[in-house]
Amino acid sequence: MNRFIGAAALGAILGLGACSADAPLPAAKEFAAIRPDPAMGDGGVSDFYVWTDAMPAKPGRLLRSEALGVEQSLSSAGTGVRILYASTDGLGGTSPVIVSGALFLPKGDAPRGGWPLLAWAHGTVGVADICAPSWTARSERDATYLGYWLSQGYAVVASDYQGLGTAGGHPYLATRPAAFSVLDSVRAVQGGAFPVSREVVLIGQSQGGGAAFATGAYAPTYAPELDIRAVVATGTPYFSPKAQAALEAARPRDAVDPLLAYNFLAMSLVEQTDKAFRVEDYISAETLPTARSIRNTCFRDQAQRVMAEKITYNRAYIREPADQLVKAYELMGYPNLDLRMPVFMGAGGRDRDVPPAMQLSLASDACKAGAVIEAHLYPALDHSGTVNGSTGESSVFIRKAFAGERIIGNCSSLPALSPPS
Repeated sequence: MNRFIGAAALGAILGLGACSADAPLPAAKEFAAIRPDPAMGDGGVSDFYVWTDAMPAKPGRLLRSEALGVEQSLSSAGTGVRILYASTDGLGGTSPVIVSGALFLPKGDAPRGGWPLLAWAHGTVGVADICAPSWTARSERDATYLGYWLSQGYAVVASDYQGLGTAGGHPYLATRPAAFSVLDSVRAVQGGAFPVSREVVLIGQSQGGGAAFATGAYAPTYAPELDIRAVVATGTPYFSPKAQAALEAARPRDAVDPLLAYNFLAMSLVEQTDKAFRVEDYISAETLPTARSIRNTCFRDQAQRVMAEKITYNRAYIREPADQLVKAYELMGYPNLDLRMPVFMGAGGRDRDVPPAMQLSLASDACKAGAVIEAHLYPALDHSGTVNGSTGESSVFIRKAFAGERIIGNCSSLPALSPPS
């Protein structure tokens, strides 16, 4: 099958009818299309991402699709499609927004009932539109990870999340916007002319690990019709004032620290939710251009810029930002921990980005809340290495979930961190 067949053509070939993007779209005329705002990182992408018509009334509606280019697709995919669909603003909770993403199908013919569907929630890429994974090339790590699942016969739908690629700010690390975006990506491809299953497993890493966990939590109320079988999350954050204090205490104050790029992104969330907040009141004049460059620079380049400019925490800040970041914790949290579907959690013992203690704390609290958790600790792996390093165990977990087998988890014997030597 041609890797770059468009959605409508794919549907015709498979006898599934016209793509839903060809059908009339309901519109909520009281909502106008969101205007792009360069201050929120908008711009730099193609017209595919720009929606100027009335906003659709129903979330999860596929609006249009097009074949991905070679750079944006995956070599393991039989088909790679960019999608645009309707969702709900996760910050306000009611207004419609437009979200982009991608769908990858394995090579060969789909089994009866469609390819089993995985919904991928990506990790930190930045907040600018140009960082949207469906627009730019995916990292080698993510391409390897998604390619692995495609080679195992799974389809992958991958949301860019609200505000990445499309108009409006990206609420970085806010879990409800990401959850709504992921759930509506599933609705979009299941309602479109694509050979994918009704059953879904959520997978995610880092920011996406939190998004996947949150998606499982929000699904029963936001998208109760979806058959979500399980969640697989690695490098999953669990924010709280206490956790943030521990994280900051472990970070160097006078050493160059590329992880400061995370701080700059998190401050952009406070900007979106608190109109009185000014980054300039916290960031030093010499560091401000780097902090503001998140509007047109992606995370990897930003971290490199921090290193090149030898930025330390003490150089970056003229005022402690913790009191402002606390405002964002509620947006970064989970509505509940007693998820209805089993959860696989993979934590790297050498993870500096999201310390393993934070991840295992989430596993423990979710177990206490009544969730079925299967937690694994990979002592030798860091934040990035745990993604592909966990597939041996997570692939068994996912097969069981799709097969409807009972997953018991290991809440009674969660892995523990070794004491420092």
